[in-house]
Amino acid sequence: MRFFIIVTAFLLNAGTLFAQTDSINFKRVEWETKRIAPGVRLKQAWFRNKSLFKSNQLISVLQINQHGKNKISIAYETKLKRKTSDFGSESQALAALNGTFFDVKNGGSVDFIKANGQIINENRLGKNNIREQREQAALVIKDGLLHIAGWDGSADWEHKLDGQDIMLTGPLLLQDDKLAKLDSNSFNKTRNPRSAIAVTRHNQVLMITVDGRDANSAGVTIFELRTILRWLGCKEGANLDGGGSTTLWVKGPGVVNYPSDSRQWTHNGQRKVANAVLVKRD
Repeated sequence: MRFFIIVTAFLLNAGTLFAQTDSINFKRVEWETKRIAPGVRLKQAWFRNKSLFKSNQLISVLQINQHGKNKISIAYETKLKRKTSDFGSESQALAALNGTFFDVKNGGSVDFIKANGQIINENRLGKNNIREQREQAALVIKDGLLHIAGWDGSADWEHKLDGQDIMLTGPLLLQDDKLAKLDSNSFNKTRNPRSAIAVTRHNQVLMITVDGRDANSAGVTIFELRTILRWLGCKEGANLDGGGSTTLWVKGPGVVNYPSDSRQWTHNGQRKVANAVLVKRD
């Protein structure tokens, strides 16, 4: 019994030490920063030598001030699929981030989307009509300003949200400056490329990608993604469709992360998707 207690204490202390090291490494990393437009900046950090979560990681963050002419909106297709970069360039946007989950075979979102006040897609509920974790967070956009809402438990929650544009996604990561509860399922516990969107305590929108499935960047679990959002000073945030869909396109430089669908460490491995989140300038 005494041996068990000693081993348990050692493991807990080791875990705490690694968490503290990760936090320090994140705080000290040198971010490469580019100005994209007034109030819009791209920041990228590459954690080499397995210096974050005992792995290599490449993180890209587009930082958008929610004031003046910067506006958030949703782009979508009901049947076709297209690259995130095409959604961005064809909308004359400043940036585009891949959106929520979609029907790979037939196109269109599998979760609720409303754009310009019109409902485009309803939820496709899971077995026994149970709401999936990907349908428990919502990007709510009103007059071009974004906030993230968490499911209130009601069946028609998304229809009551106050916004011209609404996109359901998930799982929810942060709400009201607190960690959201996460299930310990394989989706959340497995490292993959990830996309997320968040709002900081200073009301800036962050579009975030973490690359993965490569020696240069391993990808993160949903728990690790939530920790990254906390380190970035976010008060609310949600996971988007990740994996091979993970793409951040910025006007000028183009695709700035390394999409994994080609299984090569290049900017050319985009997967065609059904929707995207845009930054536009009035």
